[in-house]
Amino acid sequence: MDVRNCRSCKRLFNYLTGPVMCQACKEKLEEKFQEVKEYIRNNDMATIASVSEECDVAVKQLKQWVREERLVFSNEECSGIVCENCGKPISTGRFCSGCKNNLQNSLSSALHKQPEKKIEKSVKDREKMRFLKS
Repeated sequence: MDVRNCRSCKRLFNYLTGPVMCQACKEKLEEKFQEVKEYIRNNDMATIASVSEECDVAVKQLKQWVREERLVFSNEECSGIVCENCGKPISTGRFCSGCKNNLQNSLSSALHKQPEKKIEKSVKDREKMRFLKS
């Protein structure tokens, strides 16, 4: 049994997996997420700063939800999130669509790479006599 302190409320709880938070704090965080999601749905041009202020949520938490692709902003400039590869503004996730495609193509090509041809044996190896037992 792994007992830890919740990072939010500091109470002891039985830790299994995931973030180091007790079940009560996870539920509060999920309620806050639903509130933020509804606010963004009702306010199309809301920026990450205005959402943070209006819903009383840390900007860091909002960015985490965007990176996890749980939140999507309608305008890429409003999210304040940029592609981790090229720096282009994005509305959700970690990479822009171009970088996602490049990454996917490079992984696909590595997966389907042709096996190397066998190296031909040297002349000395071919000239040796071989005996078969009968």
